[in-house]
Amino acid sequence: MVKETVNAKMVVDKEFQISEIDPRVYGSFIEHLGRAVYGGIFEPDHPTADENGFRQDVIDLVKELQVPIVRYPGGNMVSAYNWEDGVGGPKEERPKRLELAWRVTETNQVGTNEFVDWAKKVNADVMMAVNLGTRGIDAARNLLEYCNHPGGTYWSDLRKSHGYEDPHNIKTWCLGNEMDGPWQIGHKTAYEYGRLAAETAKAMRLVDPTIELVSCGSSNSQMPTFLQWEAETLEHTYEVADYISLHQYYGNKAEDTANFLAKSMDMENFIETVIATCDYIKAKKRSKKKMNLSFDEWNVWFHSKEQDKKIEPWTVAPPQLEDVYTFEDALLVGSMLHTMLRHSDRVKVACMAQLVNVIAPIMTENGGAAWKQTIFYPYYYTSVYGRGVALNPVVSSPKYDSQDFTDVPYLDPAVVYNEAKEELVIFATNRHLEKPLEVDIDVRAFEGYDVVEHVVLENEDAKAVNLAGQENVKPHSNGESYVEDGKLVGIFPKFSWNMIRLQKK
Repeated sequence: MVKETVNAKMVVDKEFQISEIDPRVYGSFIEHLGRAVYGGIFEPDHPTADENGFRQDVIDLVKELQVPIVRYPGGNMVSAYNWEDGVGGPKEERPKRLELAWRVTETNQVGTNEFVDWAKKVNADVMMAVNLGTRGIDAARNLLEYCNHPGGTYWSDLRKSHGYEDPHNIKTWCLGNEMDGPWQIGHKTAYEYGRLAAETAKAMRLVDPTIELVSCGSSNSQMPTFLQWEAETLEHTYEVADYISLHQYYGNKAEDTANFLAKSMDMENFIETVIATCDYIKAKKRSKKKMNLSFDEWNVWFHSKEQDKKIEPWTVAPPQLEDVYTFEDALLVGSMLHTMLRHSDRVKVACMAQLVNVIAPIMTENGGAAWKQTIFYPYYYTSVYGRGVALNPVVSSPKYDSQDFTDVPYLDPAVVYNEAKEELVIFATNRHLEKPLEVDIDVRAFEGYDVVEHVVLENEDAKAVNLAGQENVKPHSNGESYVEDGKLVGIFPKFSWNMIRLQKK
C-alpha cells in the first residue's frame, strides 16, 4: 500500500542557467582549534601516520570529499597569530604560545609549510588568512613574500632555507577574520578595518598581483552592525577585494525540527541581502566591478557549547567544538548547500567549518579510528556530483509555517547540469516530517536522459548519530524515481535528503 503523498512540481531546462559553479564552493576550513590539527590531521604517533606525521586515514576521507580549497589557520585564532612561530626548525625549538582566542597552548608543530604539504596530499589549494588583529600590513606582505615570491629576497630565501625551493603560490587570501566581533583580538570599527584592509590589500597586490582577496563581512547576520559594517568597509575595500565574507551557523536548541529545517531560508535571505549591499556600493561608486561572496564559515553548531565551558585553560589540543551531528543536522546541511548552489552566480567560495573533529564531517579518536559524521554525506554527494552549471528550477511546492518562518516549501532543490558528462543531477530535501513528496519534474529539455542513481538519506530517528564503529545514518541507493514521456517522477521519502542522477543513454 502506497503511503499518502504530498505532490509538487518542478521544471528543469538547460536554458535556465544560473552560472558555472566554482568548485571552491565545496571548500572547508582547518583552524588551530581543539583537535582539528593535533589529533585531527596531524598525529605522528598514530598507526596510520605518514612520514610527516599526517594521519593517512583522515587524508583518505578528505580526498573522498574532493575538497578543492581549505581555509587556514583561522578563524579567531589568526587575530593574534605570529606566522613566523610556525616555520623553520628544528620543530622542537619552535616557541609555545598562549593562544588567546580559544585559551589553549599552541605548540606550533604545524605551521604554514606543513599545512601546504598536507593540502597537496589531499589535492586541495590553501586559502590563507592574515592577522589584522594584533598585526597588519607588514606581517601580511612578509608572509605573502615568504609563500609566493620565487627567490632572491629575505623572506623568499628564508622559505628556501626551510626546504621549500619552489614558491607555494597561494592565490586566495583572507584579510583578517570576523573583525566586527568584540570577541576578536584586535577588534576594529568598520572604518578602522576598512582602512587597514584596503592598505594591506594594496601592499599585498604589489608583492603578487595575481592573488585574490577576501574582505571581512559581518560575523553573522544577527550582528547589531550587520549591513552597516558591509556598506562602510566596502567603501574602502570595494576596488581592492574580490570577495566579501559571510559566516553563519545554525542550531536547534528549541528542539523544533520543522523550524530547524527552514533555517536555510535565513541563509538565503542573508546571501541576497549582502548581494544587495554590494550592488548598492557598486552603484554608489559607479564601479564596473562585481563583488562576489565567500561564505567561508557555515555549518550547524550548537551541540558542544555547554561542554566547552568546562575546558581547562592552556592545555594542548583539548576536545573543543566537537559537535556530534544528528540525522536532522545532515538535512539542514544539504539544504544549506542547495542554497549556495542557487546563488552560484555570486557565491564563488564557501568553506564548511570545519573539516576534522571541530564542528566537522570527519571525527577521529586519538590513536584510534576515523569516521564519517551524518553531515559527511550531503557534503560528499554535492561536492562530487555538483560540478557543472547550476540551473534555476521552477518549483511549485506545498508549504508550511513554523515558529520563525512562513511559506516554507516542503521541497528544497538544487539542480546541476554537467554538459561534458551529459549528466543532470537533482538534489532535494523533503522537509515534510510525515509524508513522502511525489514530484513531477519536467525534463523534456533532456531528451534521452534516464535515471542512473537515486541516493536517499533517511532515518526514522531525527536524533540518530554516527559514532566510531557505529554508523546509524548512511545513504542507500534504493530511491524511487523513473522517467516517462519527458517527465521525471521522483518519490522523496518523508524527512529525507536525496540525489537523483540522470545520464544520456
